[in-house]
Amino acid sequence: MTAAPLRVAFFGSPAFALPVLEAIRAEFEVVLVVAQPDKPVGRGLKRTPPPVAARAAELGLPLAQPKKLRNNAEFAARLRDSGADVAVTCAYGKILPASALQIPRFGFLNTHTSLLPRYRGAAPIQWALIRGEAVTGTTIMQTDEGMDTGPILLQRELPIAPDWAAHELAGALSAQAAGLIVEALRSVETLTPTPQDHAGATHAPMLTKEDGFVRWTDTAAQVVNRARGVAAWPQTTAFRGGARLKLGGLSVTEGAGQPGEMLAVSEAGLTVACGEGAVLIQTVQPEARKAQPAQVWAAGAGVMPGTRLDLWEPARP
Repeated sequence: MTAAPLRVAFFGSPAFALPVLEAIRAEFEVVLVVAQPDKPVGRGLKRTPPPVAARAAELGLPLAQPKKLRNNAEFAARLRDSGADVAVTCAYGKILPASALQIPRFGFLNTHTSLLPRYRGAAPIQWALIRGEAVTGTTIMQTDEGMDTGPILLQRELPIAPDWAAHELAGALSAQAAGLIVEALRSVETLTPTPQDHAGATHAPMLTKEDGFVRWTDTAAQVVNRARGVAAWPQTTAFRGGARLKLGGLSVTEGAGQPGEMLAVSEAGLTVACGEGAVLIQTVQPEARKAQPAQVWAAGAGVMPGTRLDLWEPARP
């Protein structure tokens, strides 16, 4: 007699989670999809479902989009009635209450895009890039009530290409997570949980706009790594005379000078000195205007070698 396929409840919201949902759906029975509620999007503020909810609707999968999970008896009953053997979370975006974690017989498995216990939190992809990591990876963990503190079930490394920004790394990790979660679900009854070394934990909090501000006193490599990490949001921002400038196409180049000093203006872009070394900037976008080649912006703004961009440093706690 053939065993019934594992019944899975899938919790996810953004496009990042779609390959994981598709991989699970190809081999197991998805009995419930849970996503964030629809949100206003664009200038018209049209209410739009998150990508996972839209895909679930296309596929005709049972879908729930609760505003809250804690003290939500109706949703708890929906999850229980789904008959899910296990639940999988991938970039869902809400904290799970203990009452929900206990409903599936194999609990909740989370796909986390770092090598836990490093980079616990909301933005592990971005912070791995900002910190200049050469390797990251995916962890499948048993979800507990903490923030990415549960025991590890499976873990796999992923080298980070030197030219990857956040979206390239996210794509690679999404594909890796899809394969690894299927491997975990195939062996869900026999996997051995390994407690995390909490003493080695590092954190990856949600990004703020200030995380995108250039620190010209950093080394050139640090400036470029930060730009890679914030490429999707909030993007790289510098200041001149207090006015904000979005910068694009940053790379390490040769040069030395005072931090924020313009060293050269050419067709290749602007060369700006950092605390150590220099960066080449290909595009500049002034406030309320479109991005333009850096040389074009410099000509219009009267920027030349010797011009200084504003220094910005985070406030000390």
